[in-house]
Amino acid sequence: MKDRTHDEAMAEAFSNDPAYALELLNSILEDGDQAELLVALRQMTRAFGGMPKVAEKAQLNRTQLYRTLSADGNPEIRSLAAILKTMGLRLAVQPISAEVVHA
Repeated sequence: MKDRTHDEAMAEAFSNDPAYALELLNSILEDGDQAELLVALRQMTRAFGGMPKVAEKAQLNRTQLYRTLSADGNPEIRSLAAILKTMGLRLAVQPISAEVVHA
């Protein structure tokens, strides 16, 4: 039996349970940890066919996608939205509580 890397195991988990991927991304976004978000997105990219396929679907240059999701990456909203769209997801703004604060 071949050992799998953590990234491979996570990619498989995301493929098998898209709801888990959604829950994890929302949790990471809530915490605001960009490094953790980039790791999860790299793993999800693997689950959705790898960097070349996601780059093509997101209409991003492959090199740009690698840089965007690298440990030093700083994705623009436009790039992040395009990457998420290839995974059937989108960014959204939600109230923190049931009461929406009025200015």
